[in-house]
Amino acid sequence: MKVCIYGAGAIGGYLGVQLAQAGAEVSLVARGAHLEAMKQNGVKLLIDGEERVARVRATDDPNELGPQDYVFIALKAHSVPSIVERMRPLLGNDTSVVTAVNGVPYWYFYKHGGALEGRTLESIDPGARQWDVLRPERAIGCIVYPATEVVAPGVIQHVYGDKFPIGEPSGEVTPRVERLSALMEAANLRAPVLKNIRDEMWLSCGAISASTRSAPSPMPPST
Repeated sequence: MKVCIYGAGAIGGYLGVQLAQAGAEVSLVARGAHLEAMKQNGVKLLIDGEERVARVRATDDPNELGPQDYVFIALKAHSVPSIVERMRPLLGNDTSVVTAVNGVPYWYFYKHGGALEGRTLESIDPGARQWDVLRPERAIGCIVYPATEVVAPGVIQHVYGDKFPIGEPSGEVTPRVERLSALMEAANLRAPVLKNIRDEMWLSCGAISASTRSAPSPMPPST
């Protein structure tokens, strides 16, 4: 199974190492000194008192990688619109895009039902570029609960947690989401398939707000 992690920082690097050790064909998209260290030494994950190293393909050019089965977006939400065009080489007819970004994703109103069905969110997805290029039908929601840190170029420290709930925007339990859950579970990542991933998004926002003593942002305007 071909899996690309786009944004192989703290969370992306953790995902990459664990998935590679479970047998996935993992590639990482990163940049700068972090990328160079991963190219030379592999990705190092410090977890449970041990060091795990995954020697996987790492690049700053998605053209080198070709279409994937799953593409994880593991960037900060505000960074995603600027890289959408660069993701095109990773997208085949059957590619699933896993939005491992806490908060409201570009596909939020896809198969949502009700008056806002099919709306795009300008503040999250300016000009609907994610909607048009990544396509909402490719999307699988993913909530990120673990805490990790890049402690040196190419080195990820796991702090706590292993839970990444996933789910289809429609709430269906499809073969592709079941395959992804099975892969992640094999990688020691808890990935329960939820029938309403949007509910978990708001729950996760509440947990983050409690820990940071800040209020979640209101729903951005739609177009």
